[in-house]
Amino acid sequence: MRVWFPEREFFMRADGQVRFIRISSILQMRIAGAIAAALLIWMIMVLWMLISGLISSYDRAALLEREAAVASAESRVAKYRGGLGAVAADLAKRQDFIEKSVQGAIGPLPRDLPRGTVSDSRAEADKTVRKISMVLPEAAGLAQLEARQLVFVEQLTRYADARALRAEAAMRRVGLNPSVIAAQDRNATGGPLIRLLTGPGDTIDPGFARLGASLARLNSMVQGLGRIPNTLPAGLQYISSGFGFRNDPFTGRGAFHAGLDFRGPIGTPVYAAAAGRVSFVGVKQGYGRCLEISHGNGLLTRYAHLSRIGAGVGQSVAAGSAVGAIGNNGRSTGPHLHFEVRIGDRAVDPRPFLEAPVMESKPHVRQEARADVSSPGSPGSSQ
Repeated sequence: MRVWFPEREFFMRADGQVRFIRISSILQMRIAGAIAAALLIWMIMVLWMLISGLISSYDRAALLEREAAVASAESRVAKYRGGLGAVAADLAKRQDFIEKSVQGAIGPLPRDLPRGTVSDSRAEADKTVRKISMVLPEAAGLAQLEARQLVFVEQLTRYADARALRAEAAMRRVGLNPSVIAAQDRNATGGPLIRLLTGPGDTIDPGFARLGASLARLNSMVQGLGRIPNTLPAGLQYISSGFGFRNDPFTGRGAFHAGLDFRGPIGTPVYAAAAGRVSFVGVKQGYGRCLEISHGNGLLTRYAHLSRIGAGVGQSVAAGSAVGAIGNNGRSTGPHLHFEVRIGDRAVDPRPFLEAPVMESKPHVRQEARADVSSPGSPGSSQ
């Protein structure tokens, strides 16, 4: 300690006189100790304030949870006593919400619903129905209807969550980030504000709010899947050259092939592999006459060596719509379609996109093409 606090001397000059002030090591250590003690006390006080705040927040959350659990059945009883007309109006709002959600987002609900991400309130709903039936027998029918609606909403939420999870898994299999797709799906949206009310007054029941979030997530994933190139780009018999390293057909040396070559006669229709917007039409070195479609989220498909182009820049195209015809121009040894999938201008293997059905409602892309074509008779290989 004396090494840290050596004895120090200071001098002061005033009125022609010089005075020396000596500060001993012990005095320095006492001052430093006092400062350290003050800092320690301050830190203990701050830590205690933080701990007290956390304890208070936890106690408040626990209290609110207990109050909600105790008041759930009692509040429903009080509401039914207040008038069956108001109850019927609230249930009508909920029924309207359910019908619009199912018809607009999912369609007919299957009988077997998966287990999943929200609680099962059937037991609690049955207890509430029994209590209301004993206290207010004339309201038993409405209570049963409300209980059925709440249980159905939970089942519908689990169904939407399960489908969204399957869609996200399909996106990850082909190297896409579902979070990025969902974020971009929220851009460029708007319209008039039409509030959705399913509870008393100007409120929405938490269960219905949760369902709305699940349906929005599912819709975002379905929209994203619609932009994944999962449709066969041409009615062809087989692939003449795959993705990756191969012997170049012109030099005979090893080279990288950035797409798939589909062999077929000149004039065979070429289809958009997914919904998107045409971003390029013209001639590129090595590709000859080609067309590119942007599908959003950095995803792009390229169709090369075309004899005819059937879409213009900026045009929106649907999956499976005709955008051109097979040709034999550019760096090509025979009639075929050179098809590429690019993510962020990086070529990736198109096979995972084309060979795996991304949703159970979408047919496998290896099914027969729309148009019957004659068996190709000439070889084809290219860029």
